[in-house]
Amino acid sequence: MDIKVFAVLLLCVFCSLLGVGIVSPLLPLYAEAMGASGVLLGMIFSSFTITRAIVIPFIGPLSDRRGRKLFLLIGFGGFTVATLGYILATAPWHLILTRAVQGTTAGMMLPIARAFIGDLCPAGEEGRWQGIANAAFFGGFAFGPLIGGPLAEWYGYNTAFYFMGGICLLSFLLALRFLPESASRQSGGGRRSTTELFRLVRTDKMLRGLSYYRVGLALARGCLMTFLPVFASLSLGIGVGLIGIMLAVHNLLRAAAQPYFGNLADRSNRRTLVVIGAVAHLIFFVVIPWEYTYWQLLVLVAFGGIAAAIAMPALTALYTEQGRISGMGTAMSLDILAMAIGMGIGPVLGGVVADVLNVASVFHFSAGVQVAGVALFLLYTRDYRSSVGIASPRTPDIQPGD
Repeated sequence: MDIKVFAVLLLCVFCSLLGVGIVSPLLPLYAEAMGASGVLLGMIFSSFTITRAIVIPFIGPLSDRRGRKLFLLIGFGGFTVATLGYILATAPWHLILTRAVQGTTAGMMLPIARAFIGDLCPAGEEGRWQGIANAAFFGGFAFGPLIGGPLAEWYGYNTAFYFMGGICLLSFLLALRFLPESASRQSGGGRRSTTELFRLVRTDKMLRGLSYYRVGLALARGCLMTFLPVFASLSLGIGVGLIGIMLAVHNLLRAAAQPYFGNLADRSNRRTLVVIGAVAHLIFFVVIPWEYTYWQLLVLVAFGGIAAAIAMPALTALYTEQGRISGMGTAMSLDILAMAIGMGIGPVLGGVVADVLNVASVFHFSAGVQVAGVALFLLYTRDYRSSVGIASPRTPDIQPGD
């Protein structure tokens, strides 16, 4: 493990995701002030993940063949420039366009960063290092609302957006100056084309099960990030500053717990750990729509942050195991693609539920989707075996180079 490269990479991604976190508590209320309905609000959030989903299948296999750094620089740089769209926006469709552009550049950032980290991970320690990486990634989301909410409330939305752009620019400069090219460890798997990527997920049950679970989890997370601020504002009448603090607590705990559960994933059955995390996260969604004071909701959201942390290191470690067979960029692209699909359709479907029923029903809908996701995960990964201490990937249904 090259600790220096690992640290630089995490700092770059942390800065970019800090920018994403800054906008997360602001965007629903910013869009509502422009007259966005529930469906338009969902489209604003989904446009980011839809365009990211379009880009990801091409970028992952390309990075396995041509290296990681170029795609990271394009992602960090494009993400920075696109932040100007928030400042110039005057209507909901402007926000949809801005998010779409940022999603395109983000498709070159997170999956490639995860693949880079997968290249660095020693065998048998995937949970440990991916858990630390997840802590940095989710830490950006966590500190973002803590900064963005108060900045917007005290100095206006544009101040928060300018700060977001500056932080994203810093990630680009750090990567340009200090990040070397990744030396991929894959052999045959690294030569997969985009077409073979989709064939792989159709024929490899392990990757299919991981991806089904990832879609369901991401759909629920998309609904949470879109509609929890609206629910808290409507039910409690609190301002964007307190909403930002609430989201920050959730994401800080989600980030802080990652290294612990990452180490646990290297000592336990990773599949079992994913299921335990899925059940805890499901319970969180079921009880969100009850009546609370602000402090009670804050405690519940804090529990949700820990629940969300349980499964993630084990899930990422399982993808890393498969990446050594199929190509790390390819496997991590499937991970982020599944997340993008869920985050893309989740807010739109949640918006329909909110418009037809009410905002509270969005969380019960999300819980139902998670039940389906974990059921499919259990079905398709039932042949997985691991030993205590070091998890061993099963032999996939197709071999590299097929």
